Amino acid sequence: MVRDGYFYALGLGVVAAIVWLLTHYVVLMALPLLLAAFFLWFFRDPNRVIPTGPGLIVSPADGVVTGTEWIETTEGSRLRLSIFLSVFNVHVNRSPVGGTVRLVEYRKGEFLNAMKEECVLNNEQTLIVVDAGGYDVSFKQIAGLLARRIVCNLKAGDRVERGQRMGLIKFGSRVDVLLPAEVSLKVKTGSHVKGGSTVLAEVTGRSLGPESPASVAVA
Repeated sequence: MVRDGYFYALGLGVVAAIVWLLTHYVVLMALPLLLAAFFLWFFRDPNRVIPTGPGLIVSPADGVVTGTEWIETTEGSRLRLSIFLSVFNVHVNRSPVGGTVRLVEYRKGEFLNAMKEECVLNNEQTLIVVDAGGYDVSFKQIAGLLARRIVCNLKAGDRVERGQRMGLIKFGSRVDVLLPAEVSLKVKTGSHVKGGSTVLAEVTGRSLGPESPASVAVA
């Protein structure tokens, strides 16, 4: 459980108690209690078994793959994979690869619907680039229509493990992943993925650096 869930639930519990003291109506008290239960459920943080093997790139988020496309960057062609998170998904984000964090860049922006393509450029977002040893993987936490806060616990120079928790986006949102050109894609549009445990792609055709080799349950 992410601690934010306890804060929201506690606040709503206090509201429910005040409503009861003032009105003694169970129906009026039920709404804040139901919201408290929702927040406890929304901020759940289940353990995941992280896949083993060099060159594997796992999903940074729970959700549905809404599209894949090739784009040109300053470092060459990259395969962009987009994942949409609804309010029903786990919103804890995880690192798709193990390695050294090369860049963390936060940018303020709008809160357009995360399903719209223009949200990639215009919405509030955080870009994280991880050097996995021989290749980089970039991913963006992108705020959506309901998401109003992005949390990223990483900074440049940090060492991360594949599947390690690194932050969250509150409520509906989107995560984009920029994959190296030399990958074998393991998912497709419409695939349901789970952060830390679903393999998005496997890097092929290049020398791979050291990544976390073991399959372990992340606490």
